[in-house]
Amino acid sequence: MTDTRRRVKVYTLNEDRQWDDRGTGHVSSAYVERLKGTSLLVRAESDGSLLLESKINPNTAYQKQQDTLIVWSEGENYDLALSFQEKAGCDEIWEKICQVQGKDPSVDITQDVVDESEEERFDDMSSPGLELPPCELNRLEDLAELVASSLPSPLRREKLALAVENEGYIRKLLELFRICEDLDNREGLHHLYEIIKGIFLLNRTALFEVMFSDECIMDVIGCLEFDPSLLQPRRHREFLTKTARFKEVIPISDPELRQKIHQTYRVQYIQDMVLPTPSVFEENMLSTLHSFIFFNKVEIVGMLQDDEKFLTDLFAQLTDESTDDDKRHELVSFLKEFCAFSQTLQPQNRDAFFKTLSNMGILPALEVILGMDDVQVRGAATDIFSYLVEYNPSMVREFVMQESQQNDDDILLINLIIEHMICDSDPELGGAVQLMGLLRTLLDPENMLATANKTEKTEFLSFFYKHCMHVLSAPLLANTTEEKPSKDDFQTSQLLALILELLTFCVEHHTYHIKNYIINKDILRRVLVLTASQHAFLALCALRFMRRIIGLKDEFYNRYIMRNFLFEPVVKAFLKNGSRYNLMNSAIIEMFEYVRVEDVKSLTAHIVENYWKALEDVDYVQTFKGLKLRYEQQRERQDNPKLDSMRSILRNHRFRRDARTLEDEEEMWFNTDEDDLEDGEAVVPPSDKMKSEEDLMEPISKFMERKKLKDTEDKDVLGKSTLTGRQSPSFKLSFSGSTKTNISSPPSSASLNPGSPGSPDKCNLCLCYQTVCEMQGLVGLVDYPVDDEEEEEEEEEEDGENKEDAVPPTKKSKLSS
Repeated sequence: MTDTRRRVKVYTLNEDRQWDDRGTGHVSSAYVERLKGTSLLVRAESDGSLLLESKINPNTAYQKQQDTLIVWSEGENYDLALSFQEKAGCDEIWEKICQVQGKDPSVDITQDVVDESEEERFDDMSSPGLELPPCELNRLEDLAELVASSLPSPLRREKLALAVENEGYIRKLLELFRICEDLDNREGLHHLYEIIKGIFLLNRTALFEVMFSDECIMDVIGCLEFDPSLLQPRRHREFLTKTARFKEVIPISDPELRQKIHQTYRVQYIQDMVLPTPSVFEENMLSTLHSFIFFNKVEIVGMLQDDEKFLTDLFAQLTDESTDDDKRHELVSFLKEFCAFSQTLQPQNRDAFFKTLSNMGILPALEVILGMDDVQVRGAATDIFSYLVEYNPSMVREFVMQESQQNDDDILLINLIIEHMICDSDPELGGAVQLMGLLRTLLDPENMLATANKTEKTEFLSFFYKHCMHVLSAPLLANTTEEKPSKDDFQTSQLLALILELLTFCVEHHTYHIKNYIINKDILRRVLVLTASQHAFLALCALRFMRRIIGLKDEFYNRYIMRNFLFEPVVKAFLKNGSRYNLMNSAIIEMFEYVRVEDVKSLTAHIVENYWKALEDVDYVQTFKGLKLRYEQQRERQDNPKLDSMRSILRNHRFRRDARTLEDEEEMWFNTDEDDLEDGEAVVPPSDKMKSEEDLMEPISKFMERKKLKDTEDKDVLGKSTLTGRQSPSFKLSFSGSTKTNISSPPSSASLNPGSPGSPDKCNLCLCYQTVCEMQGLVGLVDYPVDDEEEEEEEEEEDGENKEDAVPPTKKSKLSS
């Protein structure tokens, strides 16, 4: 079989019953050895990759729709469609399919869908066709019963559809409808309602094309007005002919396009308003109706997009100053609906659609429209702008950066958006929330492109902070000139909360741009004025902004905070809140707890030195006492530099010895008989014996003398600890500079283990102290056992806690290792 190449689009039906575009390519039919049969092949026109390889199964039902569509199912939930550019190509592939299945190419469906049992199939095969009763008034009840009985069976449904189609039954039924309506025959009208509703559920394109033709569609809608469950008929036709008006804001010269628009509107109305809500069992029966509307919209967008004169006139009138307000409102509404239709397009088509609008000058036109006073026009323009931003934010960024070279800051498109956000008259700020989301999308580095020369992120952020940031922050700066917000009403607070949310996003995602802006403009001090607001949500927004800054652990920010004493308004808000357990209380405590846990040394010292007196009485959490403890530990390190150097020496000997030396020392340890050791003698490796004991002991002895004076104070803060055989009862302070310390709970086995990788400083210090002070239980500086041995040791310690006193000192030392 010879290959024939035709241009097609491949569609698949997703779970939401919407068609997804899988790509554009050329279709051919050929014998595929792997599939053992003739197959449809579609290769992408861009790179020649295989988009579709589908064997023409002799039992698969293929449908031909609208002269350019072929639809079929592969498996229960996998529907496919080929949309041809030309009718000739569709006919040629359809002939190939019919040739393989042995069917006449004049049919629109090649197979009957058979799902029944063998008994039902045998019964249906005994009657080759379905005979319809004569289309007469006195037989309408019989016909309604026949339709209702055929719907549950797919095979009978298919036979009924073929009979209705071949006998031209729909037009005869509509003639009866006009007679019944003239005679006010309610019983006949109710039967016709059931019949027409059943024909919709037959889900057949050929029937839809007859029902939705210009001469039939209004009568079909009329039949669906007489629902037997309603006392009075509905007035759908009256609405469509008198209330709904078709406005040509720009004259449409193509009659086919105009007819397609009318048809799509009416069919959409039937689906949304006329047909009753389908049950779970009926929902899949209307899939062809969904497809009919979908492909109609695709055709309308394509035909409008190809009509350059139409789009040129549209944008010319939009930007013309002489256009009156009513006309401009209609033009903007049309453009908004046009963009809404484009959402049914697949990514490739949508990309071409927005590229066409961009070439026509949609962004300059929107800039003109957004500068107008009409609220409805501006609202429609905002919706159009949102379509553009959501689909292609880079296109919008490129436009605003180019126009900044020609226009003043006041009339830039992005500044117009910010001004509309600030001046939103809606008490709930619905429009402002939408615009804030668009600005956030434009400022998000995640969707910015990078080129070989320069990144879009650098260019756009430099532009934004130079030309637009002052407009965004103006309400914030104007409202925070004093110690309290100058305006504290609900709407102003909502607006400031939106601005703070956007600034917080910038802190998280931008680097030096926002840092320079905050420090140079003293933004954080202004933001913290809002902690005095009567609206808790605004005060929490201000705290969240500061918390994000502290979370960066950037010393530039930290020095800025300390230099300007910016914890002062936070402490004031905390004290003003009192002991109330609310969000404000929790947010402030969490901020201080973060500083303590992460050991931000500069901020810890600043807080204790400046605000300790105000916070020392807070005892329902241990956060502030823990900060004071951190501060004292830092001071001890600063006063005893030898302590740090000694810890460094121990750390080096613990982790950096030569591997062979390590093995030798371990061997020596395990080969040493404990009976050979004198009581109280520490087993110390030769490498450590070389160190002068005086150099090591002098700073430790001085340190312990000072700590004995503070034991009483520390006991209140730290609480009692559960001690093991390796811990001295009098040693309570942790020297870890990088690990989290729980001041109220006893130390875990991990914190007591000198081999723990997270806390080498603390372990070596505890070890050194034991070497000096525990004359009856000295520990050698050796490598410690692996984790498995440590776990066994902890179990032995727990089981034999009461027996430790009986263990000889040297034995104790070995157990500790």
